[in-house]
Amino acid sequence: MPPLRLVIVGQDPLARAGLRVLAEAAGLQVTAEAPPTEIEDVGEDEADAAAWDVGARGALDGMRSLAARLPLIGILWSEDQAGEVLAAGARAALLRDRVEERLLPAVSAAVAGLVAIDESLAESVLRPRLAPSPGLAEPLTPREVEVLQLVAEGLTNRRIGERLGISEHTAKFHVNAILGKLGASSRSEAVAQAARLGLILL
Repeated sequence: MPPLRLVIVGQDPLARAGLRVLAEAAGLQVTAEAPPTEIEDVGEDEADAAAWDVGARGALDGMRSLAARLPLIGILWSEDQAGEVLAAGARAALLRDRVEERLLPAVSAAVAGLVAIDESLAESVLRPRLAPSPGLAEPLTPREVEVLQLVAEGLTNRRIGERLGISEHTAKFHVNAILGKLGASSRSEAVAQAARLGLILL
């Protein structure tokens, strides 16, 4: 089989160059490098996936649009970037100090339609946070986290009620409580805020 083709995205040219060396050493074919401002020039036909070096400042502008076109692997500088990267559409999240041995498996998984998360990130990304988070005055209850996840999936109050075995009225009550706790004026705003806080996985 021919090697998987990879586009490397990152603000820092040195970080991109280092990622290229690691990718090629892992057996991937790097077809292009680009800063985030030039990703619109990257064609779907020239790569199987993209690796995005987030950088220390968490440069995510444009990530969602690229992730809609190519399976995307986020290369993180810190664990707290994982939630935002996955919320922006990445199919894999790797800490940059684990890239050498994990990039090829992560790219392969992403291309196959799977989600790959560095094991050290799994606890914080996959387990809902029930304790207060920055910007969250009152924690969500376990039931509210369940409802919020279903809201993120686009379910109506009626469908949420059917899924959880509660009445539509109770589902609406939970949704309103969630909006209040997140300081959101709409369901979509609540989902975006919850993703930023790492309360749900999109």
